[in-house]
Parts: sequence; structure tokens; C-alpha cells
Amino acid sequence: MFLKTRHDGSLMEVLNLQQLFDPFASGVDGRLHAGEEVQDLETFQKTDLQFPSGEGLPRCWVDPGYRDH
Repeated sequence: MFLKTRHDGSLMEVLNLQQLFDPFASGVDGRLHAGEEVQDLETFQKTDLQFPSGEGLPRCWVDPGYRDH
């Protein structure tokens, strides 16, 4: 799955979907897609990610208390 970073709009490939779906995980392991070489693995904060369309991540992926509101 690909997401976009908020600060510069770069595409990043999510390498661990369980982290993405887990509301208790604040970061997601992934790689930026830039240039011709495979980039190093990085951890991206969920608050800095959005879908390529510009839509934010679902609340149930980022807020452990999403059911309480």
C-alpha cells in the first residue's frame, strides 16, 4: 500500500500493514519511493501520513479511544 507524506508529498510504501491498522502503534515502517535505488527502511509517524488523494487516515487507525467519542 502506498501513502503520501504530509510535509513534501513523497510517496512511501507501507511495509507493515499491521502497524498501520493498529491504533496503538504511532509509527509505520516503510520506504520512500524516490529515485531509481531502493531507499532505506524508515519509521514514519502516522500523523505525518495521508492517502495519495490527500484524505487523512481513518480515525480507527490512529486513535486508540475512537470508540469512546
